[in-house]
Amino acid sequence: MAHRTTHDIPDQTEKLAVVTGATGGIGLETALGLATAGADVVLAARNPDKGREAEAWIRARAPSAKVRFEPVDLADLASVRAFAERMVWEGRPIDVLVNNAGVMDLPTRKTTADGHEMQLGVNYLAHFALTGRLLPLLKAGRARVVQLSSVAHRGGRIAIDDLNAERSYRSWPVYQQSKLAMLMFAMELQRRSDAGDWGLTSVAAHPGVARTDLVANGAGGERSLRTFFTRSLIGLMAHSAAAGALPVLMAATLPAASPGGYYGPQGMGETRGRPGPARIDPAARDARMAARLWDQSERLTGVVFD
Repeated sequence: MAHRTTHDIPDQTEKLAVVTGATGGIGLETALGLATAGADVVLAARNPDKGREAEAWIRARAPSAKVRFEPVDLADLASVRAFAERMVWEGRPIDVLVNNAGVMDLPTRKTTADGHEMQLGVNYLAHFALTGRLLPLLKAGRARVVQLSSVAHRGGRIAIDDLNAERSYRSWPVYQQSKLAMLMFAMELQRRSDAGDWGLTSVAAHPGVARTDLVANGAGGERSLRTFFTRSLIGLMAHSAAAGALPVLMAATLPAASPGGYYGPQGMGETRGRPGPARIDPAARDARMAARLWDQSERLTGVVFD
């Protein structure tokens, strides 16, 4: 199945899907694709007003869609815990979890409510904690778990002794680290699922270069020279958010998805084009570093899997 359009998505009727950052961009298009295919979709995001708008936007395009907004602030691990506890209390197995939400290239170092560097905290640590807290429901659903990485993971490195960039903050390398961490998390989660018989299929995906608010909300603000060139480059190379969501939907629904696999666009250096297997940087395959990152993530979030 090529997943060239959302019409290629297998039937998702009676499945429960949770998508973080689902009120805009790639997350919203991913939620639409899953809902159109019949899944019950939880739009997990921070802003209730945008949540209501997202629900209405999806229902306008798929009148029979079963979607609901649930608040979660990924910059606050207490909010992540509260969201997960509500889901666990409901008790319904989760079939698909898409850890999509993120921030990019923040010009100055900011921190989450827990004191973690914002890009690491929102992009990676919150999703690590969320996955761990939802693990009973994910096991029960023998879930597909999708981590959102990026072409930016190439050339990234894990500063294992300074994950929170307290000694040195440079916005782009820190963003690269967060997306490399997401890809390593996907692969390490599959290893641990296999070892512990958790029944998960853990994969990663990236949208290529897509026209979303991610750049507008980071990259130095309106007056940044880098932002000007970044936006100009996106204008030349980017595809739509809907096209960017296709690799994510492939990772989330392809029956024969490779455990521990990675999906992205196939054209122009994986910046755009139809979805398929994506190139994994050798750094992401470092299982020893992935295990160290996992241990540090448990320490930083207080969430221990299983």
